[in-house]
Amino acid sequence: MADDLEMPTTKASSINSKKYQVSITDAGVSGQILSEENETYQQNFVIPDALSYIQNKTELTRDTILQIIKLSGRINELLINPQMFLDNAVSVINKELHALVVDGIEYTKIENKIYEMELFNDENFEIYFDDKKTFVVEDSAKTIYDNFIPLDSETVEMPFAKDCEKSDKVEFYFKLPNWFKINTPIGNYNPDWAVVLKGEKKIYFIAETKGAGQELRPSELMKIKFGKAHFAQFEDVIFDRKNSLSEVLKSV
Repeated sequence: MADDLEMPTTKASSINSKKYQVSITDAGVSGQILSEENETYQQNFVIPDALSYIQNKTELTRDTILQIIKLSGRINELLINPQMFLDNAVSVINKELHALVVDGIEYTKIENKIYEMELFNDENFEIYFDDKKTFVVEDSAKTIYDNFIPLDSETVEMPFAKDCEKSDKVEFYFKLPNWFKINTPIGNYNPDWAVVLKGEKKIYFIAETKGAGQELRPSELMKIKFGKAHFAQFEDVIFDRKNSLSEVLKSV
């Protein structure tokens, strides 16, 4: 397994206790710790059916699971804290499985189609007006929305929508509806935006327009990789993760 997927150390059960002294005066309430104890204790565990437990949560065969545990060299940790060991093992195995699936995923064309897009029409859109998360359209000729665009965030998507409307380099743009999804082995994925630049025949699908301080969950990153693999089959489609229109224009 990769270093960043190494299973955490299994620790024995422990009880942490603290004793505080609270003082209430005219100046306010204050406190201090008088003592702190951390006691590790041993239990006589009933060892569960480890292979069945991991199998039910990973769908691997019992033989494969047994080989993983043997080769890990950490089977003795099962005696330290069985539940922690099993939960940690399930977590790291599933992460590794997802990583392997992402690296090996391949979308193939069926009758020259990979994804059949329905025509956009009014009944596909339900807009719940929110001043902070609704972009007011001024130039409806550049988007499929006549009046408003529902957004997921104020801080990133609002500037993105404004930049798309004002930019002379953008021919057409729209926020993708929730029903527009890409099928992946770890669930459906919904890209955020579609942008067409002037003088370009390509469509830019934009994934996860989030701010610099917002980290994506591992599952989100994997779905973006699936998205790239999916749209790689289209000659006139580019799929990528961008946080702003300027980043899209720089990549052209």
